Amino acid sequence: MSTLRVTNIRDRSGTSGFTLNGGNLSTVGRLILNNIVVNGTITGSTPSFLPSQSGQSGRVLSTNGSTPFWQTFTTGGNITSMQVFTSSGTWNRPSNVRFIHVQVIGGGGGGSGHGESGGCGGYSERVIDVTGTSSVSVSVSGEVNGTFYANGGENGGGSSFGSFLSASGGFGANRNNQHSGGLAGVGSGGNLNIYGGGGESHHARGGNMGSTGFFGGGVAGGWPQGGNFSHNHQSHSAPGSGGAGAHYHNHRGSNGRPGMVVVTHYL
Repeated sequence: MSTLRVTNIRDRSGTSGFTLNGGNLSTVGRLILNNIVVNGTITGSTPSFLPSQSGQSGRVLSTNGSTPFWQTFTTGGNITSMQVFTSSGTWNRPSNVRFIHVQVIGGGGGGSGHGESGGCGGYSERVIDVTGTSSVSVSVSGEVNGTFYANGGENGGGSSFGSFLSASGGFGANRNNQHSGGLAGVGSGGNLNIYGGGGESHHARGGNMGSTGFFGGGVAGGWPQGGNFSHNHQSHSAPGSGGAGAHYHNHRGSNGRPGMVVVTHYL
């Protein structure tokens, strides 16, 4: 078999073809190939070559507009988990979480006698980019006491998510004005900040139920046959709601409910 040894292969015009140099083949002009079969690997440093697939299992090919590269596949924006704080603690950012949606409600104020109920805690919520945050201190208000007629129910405490957002507690019955329900707390620092519901006044409807907040209503109102009915069943109410007002002097208003902080995690 004959062997043809050449350095260049050009068309008749001399403007396109191949250049052979030390086993390397370079094109002059445009190269069109059909049905390429590669036995081995393709390497190179120009954007025309894909980066090596070695060690890239489970990753996806991406580009910055000029250079292709492999990166970890993520389903951006999806909810991954939720953490609920019913007492104070520390939030630690889970791996790969970028955004969080935080909801904060303050504690409700305590109820008094003769129908005077406490105010609900305020409410705040915010979406936060936490890529540069590893942990946040969380403060959650506890339960406060209701009382008997003519006395003031205890004021609810505030809840907060670090310095990002907070919500103040509702006032106890009779705290803002005698024979009146407690004023509600309000949110602060969030994308949304609202007041909770206020308490009811002296015998507006007998044993008045507790005030309502973002997460739901207060305990049911009581009646003399039930004794300290509302106080005895005060746990049957939403976080941050105000204590119900008792029916008569010698019946005790229910406690103001604790606050809460809810953190929803997103990739």
